[in-house]
Amino acid sequence: MLELNNDQRRELINSRQRFEALRNAAARVEAYRGSMVWSRTKDADYLLRSFYDEATGARRQRSLGARSTATERKKAEFDYGRAEAKARQDAAREVMARQAAINRALGLGRVPLLGAKIVRALDDAGLLGRGLRIVGTHALYAFEAAAGVFVDPDITTTEDIDLLFDGRAALRFVATQQVAERGLMGLLKRVDRSFERTPQGFRAANDEGYLVDLVKPLRDPPWSEDRSGLAEDANDLAAVEIEGLVWLENAPSFEAMAIDERGAPLRMVTVDPRAFAAHKLWVSRQPSRDPLKRARDDAQARAVARLVATRLEHLAYRADDLEMLPRAVFDAAAPLFAGETAGRSGEETNKPRDWKSRRPSSDPR
Repeated sequence: MLELNNDQRRELINSRQRFEALRNAAARVEAYRGSMVWSRTKDADYLLRSFYDEATGARRQRSLGARSTATERKKAEFDYGRAEAKARQDAAREVMARQAAINRALGLGRVPLLGAKIVRALDDAGLLGRGLRIVGTHALYAFEAAAGVFVDPDITTTEDIDLLFDGRAALRFVATQQVAERGLMGLLKRVDRSFERTPQGFRAANDEGYLVDLVKPLRDPPWSEDRSGLAEDANDLAAVEIEGLVWLENAPSFEAMAIDERGAPLRMVTVDPRAFAAHKLWVSRQPSRDPLKRARDDAQARAVARLVATRLEHLAYRADDLEMLPRAVFDAAAPLFAGETAGRSGEETNKPRDWKSRRPSSDPR
């Protein structure tokens, strides 16, 4: 774990504040999405409001009434508000661009650029944290950003990103119905046109070998019905079922602002770091796991647990918060969280709970 210097700490705080301001400005612009225009019908002008249906993404239109003092005022307020919101967004973008240059100079950029672009595309489509969450190695960038440190680069370097798909969720795409029709592959191709689905069906790869995996829990019973992908399209990615991911699926979400290699911020939504570490430790002890990956899994589990114990101390390793974990998995990971919170963690670990059993994995992630 590498400590940030004073300049890096200051600019990380500045980045968080300015990113929040940019997101607020973007949300205000989104509120004015569509248009407000006059339309002539039967010798009278009517004020029409065009907007996008949240459920389908289709463009809709409704009348706000005939021209009058009230409707003219309503249109003037809309036009002024939209112009002001756009001006604020432009100003926030300029500030953020300057901040990104500072971040690059200070070496704060951590998230690989392609992974960051994919995460932003998911966020823009309204899927991040609402049906899809980041798991695997990329999640470490969220944890370290929240903790204000750098995790050892040896365990964060990666050429892939894993997306945990919640097939139970009713996904709602932002922007247009076109996104829903094209699914995850459509989003990936908008980021990098070279992405293609591999023969495995759950994985996409670009021409440089960067991988995107769509994963979901193995259901118990296995015939339980849920969605296999983002779109009803045979050419889209279909999530592969993996034992043990149900623990992460049911874990609370964890959100943080991270910084990409060019110094620009992005929102990352993953799973609770305590559940992440416990799951990674369990995976590292599965005999069927590749020995090289097992060592990396163990190192990641220990690094995240240390972050929680020493930097994210509000996330105590408590049984009440982690009832989605089997008792054996919870207990096995408890020593990793001892750190500076040993007394508190030990007390909670010994608290009796009604834990559900899980079958051992024959193909752990």
